[in-house]
Amino acid sequence: MHQRILLGIFTFLCFFSFAQIYEVQYMSSSNGKVSADQSPTIVLANEKENFILNQKIREQKADFPFEITKIEKPSNTVFSYAFLKPGEIVSASDKESIGKQTFELTSETRKILGYNCKKAVMKINSNTIEVWYTNELKIQGGPSTIGQSLGFVLEIERNKTSAITATSVKKIKQTGTDNLFKGSITSTDQLGYRDLLWKSRFTTLKVFDNELINFSDQSKSDENIKRFANGTVILKKIKFPKITEGENIFVELKQQSNGDAYDRTGTVFFIPQDKSQSFFNGLENGVKTLPLYENGNGKQYYGIMTTENYNPPVEMMRFFTAFGINKFNNLQLKDKTWQTVSPYREDITDLKPALSEKELWIGAFIGNYDKGGHKVSLEITIHKSDQAIYKHNAVIPLFNTLNMMEMAGQEYSTMFDKDQGLLVEFTLKKDLKNAQLKYTTTGHGGWENGDEFLPKLNSIFLDGKMAFSFVPWRTDCGSYRLYNPASGNFPDGLSSSDLSRSNWCPGTVTNPDFIPLGDLKAGKHKIQVKIPQGPREGSSFSAWNVSGVLLGTE
Repeated sequence: MHQRILLGIFTFLCFFSFAQIYEVQYMSSSNGKVSADQSPTIVLANEKENFILNQKIREQKADFPFEITKIEKPSNTVFSYAFLKPGEIVSASDKESIGKQTFELTSETRKILGYNCKKAVMKINSNTIEVWYTNELKIQGGPSTIGQSLGFVLEIERNKTSAITATSVKKIKQTGTDNLFKGSITSTDQLGYRDLLWKSRFTTLKVFDNELINFSDQSKSDENIKRFANGTVILKKIKFPKITEGENIFVELKQQSNGDAYDRTGTVFFIPQDKSQSFFNGLENGVKTLPLYENGNGKQYYGIMTTENYNPPVEMMRFFTAFGINKFNNLQLKDKTWQTVSPYREDITDLKPALSEKELWIGAFIGNYDKGGHKVSLEITIHKSDQAIYKHNAVIPLFNTLNMMEMAGQEYSTMFDKDQGLLVEFTLKKDLKNAQLKYTTTGHGGWENGDEFLPKLNSIFLDGKMAFSFVPWRTDCGSYRLYNPASGNFPDGLSSSDLSRSNWCPGTVTNPDFIPLGDLKAGKHKIQVKIPQGPREGSSFSAWNVSGVLLGTE
């Protein structure tokens, strides 16, 4: 009987010891300063497992997505849990990373919260990590996976500048984590886990997925995608959510050749529909149904500028296809490993007022005459951010001379052959403060005397006075040689894709320029663009694709 009582007491004490749980709280600092508004990191640890989370997560007040890390012992297997949204949890496990950590154990010691600690040092991606750990708690743990095999980590410092340091250690009876794991848990691998977590941090609007842009009389619209101009223009209607001031917007397009070997002009755009007539009407009913602009050279330019009843399409991103990327990667050169896709990505946060809570036709155009054409995928992403760079509330389309309906009879933008150039009259209903012209320009004419290869001054006039002038020119085209397998090679050792051009390179995006115009009063104004466009040579001619959007605060 006496032995049974002793055995029972021993078993109870062993269980109590085994079940002991520590709660350790940590605060982060940078250059010795602790941010007051941070949610403290919390580690809940016993001999079996450690949980790493923060105070907001524990109180179930954290914004989605968030993560909880669990480390099972003694195997040191790391389980990562990503809470993407209510009831949706993904997880992944890692049995190797902790075991692969290597440290230089030093003789340095110090006390943290009264515990004797030793220092170990490791290198991660050229960063020096100092780990202070104690063995006095008799279990392993810490605020990250770093140093879990050493003891209980009470401080981690990176490059002597940033640190996470324990501020309290106490014993508790229960972790309370069972209340957090509500909903189904889907297991995946590490790469899939990181991808799902990353994508859950922002909103993705899928526009096109591997869609064909080509030139063929067989190109037809369907219930999802509309096709115009013999397949060179594709459209899809997209509903935008409310986009707040502290959010950024990006447009991303991926392109491959599906038969066309040449560098082509491309654009991503949306169609304003806040006036009685839109570019969509021209696509459906013919370009000549759109407003006409003439500069005195005898040519007729339709749908390129704003009028009382019409707004031109707004350019979101100008891009240029490479010479035959992917389709022509069989054209081998020594020491050349061709890229398989051209990625184009641009920040379009400045267009936020025209997108938020709107349902719009989003389109893509690539000028080509090939039945195989090009394959494109397009998405728009919206990201929460503390950066509020663009604080304007007005986006006013002014002009877009890019001939997106070329294959349906739209004239090339050759209006700069006369001194008038492009002259746009517009009326502001309200005063516009801190006005800017978002201006995108590229020169074309692909022979030695064409404006594609000749630097030309672009001059912008506001109400008859010079507002800005510059020479748009790209000298970095050779950097993108590996995107251009079908580029012609010349006897001088260069290829066509190496050559400098009027603000574009094969396989790149053309960045817009933001031209300050000051404060504009309500009423009528004029914007004029002048470029000394070169003369024709036989059947060859030059053209300039320019687009302009007025930004500001009403």
